[in-house]
Amino acid sequence: MLDNGLEAIVVDPGCSDGQERHELEVWLRDNALTPVRVVLTHAHIDHVMGCAWMHERYGAAPELHPDDLPLLRNAPRQAAMFGVHCAEAPEPATFLAEGQCIRLGTEELEVLHVPGHAPGHVALWCPADRFVVSGDVLFQRSVGRVDLPGGDMDTLLDSIRTKLLPLGDDVRVLCGHGPETTIGAERRLNPFLR
Repeated sequence: MLDNGLEAIVVDPGCSDGQERHELEVWLRDNALTPVRVVLTHAHIDHVMGCAWMHERYGAAPELHPDDLPLLRNAPRQAAMFGVHCAEAPEPATFLAEGQCIRLGTEELEVLHVPGHAPGHVALWCPADRFVVSGDVLFQRSVGRVDLPGGDMDTLLDSIRTKLLPLGDDVRVLCGHGPETTIGAERRLNPFLR
């Protein structure tokens, strides 16, 4: 999310290695952007591995739903189970809640609590520009996995049906992995939603 080409919100800084951190830093520099906030859709390791670096480099501590705080605090141990390194993230700057408005200049995102993939998973809804950052809840022709701690398929599908589908068929879905899609395309073509 950008504000007048000066400040930015970084969502889910995966940054699993030095190359990814360098790419993000170069992109921010080339676009004359200063990240002032780090917002997490959820705290699985592939979405938080860059939190410590973002805090060290830019002074921005993560913001997330409180139900995912145990996952954030456990990220180094999660990573070790997968044979990768994840530095301990700083404590959250603030917690996100359903209906909260995240502002950056004149831009606004509404927080939607959409558990199922993770207990504290949130999506970020921008009514003005008709897009939603879905994290790992909804993908092109798929949905988030539910076999990790705190995952539940019934909860996930309920989150999609009650929070995302009502946003409207024209809404662009910016997924946590893979290509973007639209609510309408997923309503028609996603096998999990039929």
